Amino acid sequence: MIHIVLMLVPCFYLSQVKTGTFSGLEIRQKEHAKPVVIHLYTDWCSVCKIESFKINKDEELVKMMNEKVYFINFEAEKTKEKIRFQNQQFDYVSNGNSGIHGLALALSKNKNQPVYPLWIFLDKNQNLVYYHEGQLKPEKLKQKLLEISAL
Repeated sequence: MIHIVLMLVPCFYLSQVKTGTFSGLEIRQKEHAKPVVIHLYTDWCSVCKIESFKINKDEELVKMMNEKVYFINFEAEKTKEKIRFQNQQFDYVSNGNSGIHGLALALSKNKNQPVYPLWIFLDKNQNLVYYHEGQLKPEKLKQKLLEISAL
């Protein structure tokens, strides 16, 4: 019986994309420069949840993301700590009971209200190479990862 249970354990395991933070990014870039993928999302965004599930379900995609880029999964409306990014400091902007992080606004082309999910692709020198508002399907994400890792 225990053999059956042990054989089934891998079936329940979902691969996970390794996520980093903005504070750790600068250190990691100095050690080994790689492209950066920033994914802005919110807790209330159902498309974001579906997208995250599909990404983590795709083992090839998870492997590509873990090997080829630094990935930052950024909750744009709940993250409240100060963030230093590209030699600038960004703060949470409160709006009564809610708010949004200033970095989310800075990264978004829509300065009033970012569209979620939002994908920002930077080359290893942190220059913007791809911007995408809305869901990014796994196949398109794989294509973009191959393009950005070739730069």
